[in-house]
Amino acid sequence: MHEHEQNIINLVNLTKQFDDHTVLDKINLYIRKNEFLTLLGPSGCGKTTMLRIIAGFEQATEGTVLFEGKDINHVPPYKRRINTVFQKYALFPHMNVFENVAFGLTIKKVSKDEIRRRVKEMLALVNLSGFEKRKIDSLSGGQQQRIAIARALINEPEVLLLDEPLGALDLKLRKDMQTELKKIQKRVGITFIYVTHDQEEALTMSDTIVIMNGGRIQQIGHPEDIYNEPKNPFVADFIGESNIIDGKMIKDGLTFFAGREFVCVDGGFQENEAVDIVVRPEDIQVVDQGSGMLVGRVESVTFKGVHYEMMIKAAEFAWMVHSTVMAPIGATIGMNIGPNEIHVMKKVRV
Repeated sequence: MHEHEQNIINLVNLTKQFDDHTVLDKINLYIRKNEFLTLLGPSGCGKTTMLRIIAGFEQATEGTVLFEGKDINHVPPYKRRINTVFQKYALFPHMNVFENVAFGLTIKKVSKDEIRRRVKEMLALVNLSGFEKRKIDSLSGGQQQRIAIARALINEPEVLLLDEPLGALDLKLRKDMQTELKKIQKRVGITFIYVTHDQEEALTMSDTIVIMNGGRIQQIGHPEDIYNEPKNPFVADFIGESNIIDGKMIKDGLTFFAGREFVCVDGGFQENEAVDIVVRPEDIQVVDQGSGMLVGRVESVTFKGVHYEMMIKAAEFAWMVHSTVMAPIGATIGMNIGPNEIHVMKKVRV
């Protein structure tokens, strides 16, 4: 039972079918106590369905949800020590801020003094002290978001589920709220399970990212691991920008793509096995054409603030390159790719 002491939720062979469509396909995942875990993937990949099954709003077709080692498949949502914050905050417009935040405790018939004390604590936690009497429609989107979080946290759940909660906010506010949410999670020390399709959001906030596609888990790991060591071309392309090109492994440590051999650090392949080569745009070094492993022509240049994004045509392939060195459109330049910057992946049979 040692494993369950630190895992608050275990999903075992979780499968969900709607009619003949499989939305979740034998998902196995454990979620640790006090972890900020993000489910990341494109629309329709199954992440919201997984959240709804954990919350108890949906029943799995097969498989089990364990909460601290106990099967909770048939426990109704209101009896689970889990609360949810949706993108549509679902605040009550006819109640003021105090009444909204106090709602869960009012239903439980907690004493008025304790309600007052705890609402005050919660508003302080989300940086909205003194807002008790304010009407909901007088609040900005970010403030409503924080009231929704306070309303969920006042119930002292063990797990908070957040379904695209920042989706309706503008970019600047989103960034501020990402930092704010991470701080709140660290302060209250409970498990956050967060759903988003925004890669940058996942990389910024998470302890662990679970990347999903087509109802299956593609990769689980820390943000740095997923960015630097993607397990397959889908993950490489979904997290950040990537150049993905056909290649073959001549032997371990030596690969062939773009018309020439490159030394790499990957192994475990058959000789001459067909593979996908992944190279991040920031890992390509722009040099004079005379000293480049590849030589190409600059097709486009876009200034991105910190770097230039260039499309460079070399060996029948348009390479995306991020560089602080700018080469003008039409210029012929060299590109170097080091052994550590070449990620070799097995071809995925679709």
